[in-house]
Amino acid sequence: MEWETVIGLEIHAQLATNSKIFSGASTAYGAEPNTQACAVDLGLPGTLPVLNHQAVCFAVKFGLAIGAHIAPLSVFARKNYFYPDLPKGYQISQFELPIVGLGKLDITVDGETRSIGVTRAHLEEDAGKSMHEDFQGMTGVDLNRAGTPLLEIVSEPDMRSSAEAVAYVKTIHSLVQYLGICDGNMQEGSFRCDVNVSVRPRGRAEFGTRAEIKNLNSFRFIEKTIHHEVERQIDIIESGGKVAQETRLYDANKDETRSMRSKEEANDYRYFPDPDLLPVEITAELLDTMRAELPELPKAKRQRFVSQYELSEYDAEMLTAQCSLADFYEKVVLSAGGQAKLCANWVMGELSAKLNQTGLDITSSQVSAERLGGLVKRIADQTISGKIAKEVFEEMWQGAESAEEVIERKGLKQISDTGALEKIVDQLMADNQAQVDQYRAGKTKMLGFFVGGVMKQTQGKANPQQVNKLLQDKLKG
Repeated sequence: MEWETVIGLEIHAQLATNSKIFSGASTAYGAEPNTQACAVDLGLPGTLPVLNHQAVCFAVKFGLAIGAHIAPLSVFARKNYFYPDLPKGYQISQFELPIVGLGKLDITVDGETRSIGVTRAHLEEDAGKSMHEDFQGMTGVDLNRAGTPLLEIVSEPDMRSSAEAVAYVKTIHSLVQYLGICDGNMQEGSFRCDVNVSVRPRGRAEFGTRAEIKNLNSFRFIEKTIHHEVERQIDIIESGGKVAQETRLYDANKDETRSMRSKEEANDYRYFPDPDLLPVEITAELLDTMRAELPELPKAKRQRFVSQYELSEYDAEMLTAQCSLADFYEKVVLSAGGQAKLCANWVMGELSAKLNQTGLDITSSQVSAERLGGLVKRIADQTISGKIAKEVFEEMWQGAESAEEVIERKGLKQISDTGALEKIVDQLMADNQAQVDQYRAGKTKMLGFFVGGVMKQTQGKANPQQVNKLLQDKLKG
């Protein structure tokens, strides 16, 4: 039997506010356990939540960016469940009237573009964190995250492969960073994803029973989780069993999912409007303000890079995947005085390789955009060759010198003096008459021998284009 995969995603984006959604406690990452949980976050008697205005503005910005319906009136609700890391015994979230309604997002997979529906995006507070690894036979609870503002983005079950799911998550990840509403740091838990997976016989309209895999914090884990879960469900069904509706966890060490608990339905949470919070009214003035603050979004920037810089679709997509990378690239082009394609090659090539090797983000690059632009400029005006430029780049990475300073200090300026190069070529041909004869007899691959000889004598400083032209002219006889 042929099976079809059905995937829906719930993405939790931590909003980039300085304080929590209902209190003034800090949201800064990395503090000592339980040092950033105030009386409101702990739900102590007599405390009342006060809604963070910035969190509302961020949610509205996201809704506008995906062309979604923004509810003129939205309501907060209490989602009741009992976990050690949920001190109040309920989570303040949104249920029937979320702030962001139906919208859509375009994704591209294998050159084809598809629209994925966004069911809703609602505001809620995060829970704390249970800690098991540091406590023998016990569980520790860190409530620093309790009350941290989240935007939960819920997709329609429109995805049919892990590739589509990953493309969707990457698109949202890029978008929230462009909007400046989330830093997207998956390692710190600022951006994570719950994956809902089911399978059904191909051609059947009815959905299969789904399993939800919680808290995935890398694109690779999302892909591997879906592959494993699809195989698990198909094996169960084809063996005569039934897939249980449940919540599961992904174990990266064993590359498998395992059962966590039976899947709750909405009525299990006993949602009801939070009596301590008034409904949120989104005015036309706020919508206009947020719309005016929208930056150039990834799709528009990608199209501009293709038209303005004459880049390929692939190059434009790579360079606009992150807002910080796109900004860096444009600064390189400006500093280089143009040379858009050459700048793209260096940003996506040498620089990206170095960042990956050192585990740094583009914002922490040891070579600034301005200095990289200066290096590209020296390649373009033939002060140095592309090969020598790699040596210069390595030197720049180690210190604060500019390309000009490295070239001057190490004497790396390219030899473009025709007279000097001609003397070297003449001597090389005189010393290797047998190879000259072979070339003139039709063995044109011997050109590489002579180019290599010139480069060796000039320590790689000879202008390669001039060397090639000079040799071809002289070897004709």
